[in-house]
Amino acid sequence: MPDLPAYINIHSHHAEPKHRYEILSLDAQEFNPAKAPSGFYTLGIHPWFIERQDCQTALEKIVAAIDDPNLLGIGECGLDKTIDIDLTMQLAVFNSQIELAEKSGKPLIIHCVRAYNALSQCKKNSRSALPWIIHGFTGKPELARQLIRQGFYLSFGTALLHGKDYVCKVLAEMPVDKLFLETDAAEICITDIYVAAAKVLGLDLETLQQQLLSNFQRVFLHD
Repeated sequence: MPDLPAYINIHSHHAEPKHRYEILSLDAQEFNPAKAPSGFYTLGIHPWFIERQDCQTALEKIVAAIDDPNLLGIGECGLDKTIDIDLTMQLAVFNSQIELAEKSGKPLIIHCVRAYNALSQCKKNSRSALPWIIHGFTGKPELARQLIRQGFYLSFGTALLHGKDYVCKVLAEMPVDKLFLETDAAEICITDIYVAAAKVLGLDLETLQQQLLSNFQRVFLHD
């Protein structure tokens, strides 16, 4: 096992990742297997972009990359009820990516907006034992409790820096073995997210670092 850095960023859209363990999130429509990133990445079909591409071709791109050791997960993919794309179409594309995750043994990175009932049903129907990680979680405490009972992981980002009390309450209550942190598209340092999370959790920074390193190894590197 290689040495791991002190900070793991599991979901980043930074144009130039700062290190190998800033996991770049790529959409399959823009992916060129011949120019795959040198660092870790995830690959999926975002629900926002379903109608901009031939989804079958996009799925084939994911399949072509599936054995790349740098490809750590499928996504971001998921469901979003705030967009005009029909939910039935979104479900079909999402379920295809669930199948790829199951075949490859890779975790799912999930975008979900106002579609948690449908998401939970997908998980139940799939009977998946793989990690499903909801990125950029900003839901209320009761939703978080429900998702954690169902086995989901939650990843937190810039909401921790914006003083959203209910998001901080969710973080304070949740089991840390189900936790990840991320920057998403924000041009900030992951260290800032760690410092904010450690304060909410009442942990020293080193303890939080060690916990999230353990989570990362277990979920993404299958250690």
